[in-house]
Amino acid sequence: MNQRALNRRDWLRLTTGAALSAGWLRAADGIPAHPRLLEFPPLSFEPPEPSKYRRELAHGAVAYLVEDHQLPLVTVSVTVKTGEYLEPEELTGLASMTGSQMRSGGTTSLSAREFDEEAAFLATNVGSSIGDTSGGGSVDCLAANLDRSLELFFDMLRHPGFDPQRFQIAKAGVLQSMERRNDDTGGIISREYRRLLRGDDFFSTREVTKATLEAITIEGMRSFHDRYFHPSSMIFSVSGDFDTDDMVKRLNAALEGDWPGSANPQVPDVPKPTYQPKPGVYMVEKPDNNQSQVRIGHLGIQRSNPDQIAVGIMNYILGGGGFSSRIMSRVRSDEGLAYSAGSDFSPGTYYPGAFTAYFQSENSRCAQAATLVLGEVERIRQEKVGQDELDQAKSYLTEIFPRYFATAGQVAGTFAEDEYTGREKDYWKNYRARVSAVTADDVLRVAQKYLMPDKMLILGVGDVKAMLAGNPDKPEFSFQKLAGGKEIEYIPLPDPMTMEYPKKG
Repeated sequence: MNQRALNRRDWLRLTTGAALSAGWLRAADGIPAHPRLLEFPPLSFEPPEPSKYRRELAHGAVAYLVEDHQLPLVTVSVTVKTGEYLEPEELTGLASMTGSQMRSGGTTSLSAREFDEEAAFLATNVGSSIGDTSGGGSVDCLAANLDRSLELFFDMLRHPGFDPQRFQIAKAGVLQSMERRNDDTGGIISREYRRLLRGDDFFSTREVTKATLEAITIEGMRSFHDRYFHPSSMIFSVSGDFDTDDMVKRLNAALEGDWPGSANPQVPDVPKPTYQPKPGVYMVEKPDNNQSQVRIGHLGIQRSNPDQIAVGIMNYILGGGGFSSRIMSRVRSDEGLAYSAGSDFSPGTYYPGAFTAYFQSENSRCAQAATLVLGEVERIRQEKVGQDELDQAKSYLTEIFPRYFATAGQVAGTFAEDEYTGREKDYWKNYRARVSAVTADDVLRVAQKYLMPDKMLILGVGDVKAMLAGNPDKPEFSFQKLAGGKEIEYIPLPDPMTMEYPKKG
């Protein structure tokens, strides 16, 4: 043995001995010898009380205001009761275009360029948008520039200019994106999965077409804005370096006076879908892809369901918990069939959400991965989960709880969103107790009740021929077997500009 090896051996002996000695000393001092032996006191956190921050404003508006004087910054956001669900089918895209052009198109007193330049000069960020079930805007600014920043913000909300040139540029951008809507397998599977769950006639599955885009006009956007953007439909969240009483005065001053459309009747509620999905195996041909994407699922539950937290814990164990979840462990870690795999069981706010398991895998191995996913679904329906799995899921949900209130902006935003969506009053107060109360029997019960193998639909997007051929080394796995004797249904790609699907046969 050479001198270098001897030196290395002596060094290891010395350092190991020193480490062991240090460990004994730490143990003697009451400090654990290994991090696994560390003990921590119970997490103690009480959520803030919403009423402490809630203020009623002029004309029926509401605000949640949370002061934070660490930095000289202020953020004001507003949520407005509107959304894509309110646009006529023949004007699909109107709401989204209105939301973007409120900010992009300047105001009636400032051109689009002047608005941009003044916001940039103030280092103020102003934005607006309209989504599927809500709209709104926000302003982020230095506290020293608050007065003028709020003026810009409320001018945008109250008097959008809808600049014609910016509008034409936006329409051209939408047209370009429409031309590419059949290029990406991720976009295709999201679109077709929604259609399988909700049908073609629900607002969340409607797509902008060239015809509906061309039918949108500046007058139409202005009419949509005037109908829904008024104080009685607004909920504000305000955070940052300000005085609450002073900010209330500022907001009330901005909300006073006559707003366009303020005399309109109450905004309709979000409709509920009536379509019933049809279980089966569905395929979308997207050749020349080495891997295919697969989604497996069915309709789920609504947020008001009393089993919502137990369902969330069940899904965390099944596929929502990342590398610790069963689906990820089985499909990726054990079999190496996919880089990412998991499941989601998000409850819907206004109507039932969906359960969805998902993965992306090599074409020939998709059937095997899908079979393993369904096997894990069946296992959690038949066997009680282990105590370690249950404790880990409950600990995760309990320990991330304070993150909802980690900053002033999150406190104000959480409570404003809760008021907008009508969340139950004591939800956060009782959240941890409800998590702690969930047992293995509860997980088994909700798995048996809300996971429904007989209602599963399976959607694959990719090289269909290769997916159906499967792995010749594992012929026991096939989509034909998963179809259970039913015919596999093929979904053709639609014309990207008209969204018309080729007729079958």
